[in-house]
Amino acid sequence: MNGFFRRFTLLFLGVTVIFAAFGAEKVTFTTKAPMIVAAGDAFRVEFRLNAKPDDDTFEAPDFEGFEVIAGPAVYRGQSMQYVNGSVTNTYEFTYTFVLLPSTPGNYTIGSARIEVDGESHRTQPVPIEVIDEGAQAPGTAQSAPAESEANRQSPAARQKGEVAADDILLRVQLSRTSVYKGEPVLAAIKLYYRIPIVGINEVKFPSFNGFWAQELDVENRPARRETVNGKVYECSVLKEYLLYPQQSGTLAVDPAELTAVAQIVVQNNRSRDPFFGNMPDVYNVDRKLRSQKIPVTVKELPAGAPESFTGAVGRFSMTETPPPAQLAANSAATYTLRISGSGNLRFVQAPKLPLPASFELYDVKSSEQIKTAGSGASGYRQFEYPFIARAEGDYTAGPVEFTYFDPARSQYVTLSGQPLHLTVTPDASGGTGEARIVKGLSKEEVKMLGEDIRFIRSGKPRLVPAGRPLLFSAPYFASLAVMLLAFAGLYTLMRKRIRDSRNSALVRGKRANKVAVQRVRAAGRAMNEQNQYAFYEEMSRALWGYMSDKLNIPVANLTKENVREELAKRGVAAEEAQHFTDIITRCEEAQYSPMASAQMSEVYTRGVEFISRMESLIKKRK
Repeated sequence: MNGFFRRFTLLFLGVTVIFAAFGAEKVTFTTKAPMIVAAGDAFRVEFRLNAKPDDDTFEAPDFEGFEVIAGPAVYRGQSMQYVNGSVTNTYEFTYTFVLLPSTPGNYTIGSARIEVDGESHRTQPVPIEVIDEGAQAPGTAQSAPAESEANRQSPAARQKGEVAADDILLRVQLSRTSVYKGEPVLAAIKLYYRIPIVGINEVKFPSFNGFWAQELDVENRPARRETVNGKVYECSVLKEYLLYPQQSGTLAVDPAELTAVAQIVVQNNRSRDPFFGNMPDVYNVDRKLRSQKIPVTVKELPAGAPESFTGAVGRFSMTETPPPAQLAANSAATYTLRISGSGNLRFVQAPKLPLPASFELYDVKSSEQIKTAGSGASGYRQFEYPFIARAEGDYTAGPVEFTYFDPARSQYVTLSGQPLHLTVTPDASGGTGEARIVKGLSKEEVKMLGEDIRFIRSGKPRLVPAGRPLLFSAPYFASLAVMLLAFAGLYTLMRKRIRDSRNSALVRGKRANKVAVQRVRAAGRAMNEQNQYAFYEEMSRALWGYMSDKLNIPVANLTKENVREELAKRGVAAEEAQHFTDIITRCEEAQYSPMASAQMSEVYTRGVEFISRMESLIKKRK
């Protein structure tokens, strides 16, 4: 028994390890440090890893400009989750250092290195600004010796309800401000902040008049640190666009506007809590921001563009897939051209494919695969030229030319394909068929006129009427007469049915036989099952019900004497009435005294014969 549990435990651990390998998260190695620190105040720097590192592989950066007071202190954490048959292991390793800055200025915490399963991982460098707080306003609190808040507030923000002019900035940055017409420009709307931002309201993004704008995806892009005017900020990209100028001259990118809600923490020295000490006050302050209007100089493309230039700007290459060198007359083929590169790729148009006059060129089909990034649009556009060769012979077509403007070299570049040498052989019918030679046209200009174009018949036309119109003809009047007769017959039938439905006695008489037949069938099933009581009950109900419906007498008032009288009034012989009385009497007696199955068969036969005779003897009421 112990061996079974041991094997089961080993199997469970093995499965757990396998699932844990599949459920492992992507390795991330990051740095957490304050953005702003005061000279002389110690602070913490943490290097966080979400996986289990290899032993003795952590390498700390060179903390230039800081004095290392303590560290590294290593924290290890591990948790396991088992959800719906999936096991996920979560690791957390943190290496903590305590640093002491001495001189104000801008410094950078370099990259730390560590290995996980033999693969090296590095953190991103983190800038830190060291400020001098010796002249801070009264009532502001010094930072704690080991403060580790990433968004530590600047001294200007520690005043109650105040936000310094340079604590929050809104900028619109362009990758370039002087471009050629059609050359892409990257526009990024960025929010810089040195204090926590808890909300953004009243957002108004700029309008890009004169540009064709394409928005880029920045939803999952994390914030990063940037240095502006010697100060370190957290920077979040709110929007990013690729702008394609559509006209030359001086264009302007309008300002962006928004209201940022900043959170300010002020140390409260007015009262002291006996247990927790001074509790800070937290304020939310609205700050209206507006970026600058940025002019963009758009240069016109140089004059003298080749005829094959259709507005492509960037750097491109061209590949072609020619059709078969030999094809039959009246057969289809396709020439394929792919233009790859980067630039205003979405505006690239299909180059012209020169073909002989005897070739029919159809609508060009295009497909594309374009990836848009901060550097511009890159990928390819593919064009397919379907055509049909009509006349046989040897032809030379092309070459295809594509011209683009290269802004880096400020000149036009023309790409040329290879000439197409095509041999068109006769088709399956020998190239003749119903083709006609038209004087004044060369062989290359001849069309398959027998198939594509039908000549107008010449000479005196002989028109023969195809037939007389149906209107006012003999078939027309015959059809009207048939429809009128059908309508009259249908109207008479409907009137008769309405009249008969109002006569309840007639209706009951008509359905008497149908109801009786159903009950007799039920009696027959009971007879086959040797159920005497059910058989005689159903036969009795069938006969009484039949006579009630046929003679129009309510069942409650129906007696043997009434039946005799009504049958005599209808001219039915007294013997038939006696037959009915005999059958009813035998049914009533048999319900309370046992009888043989042969008697059931006899009663069944006599009952069916009686109902059949009544249908022919009793005359229907008029």
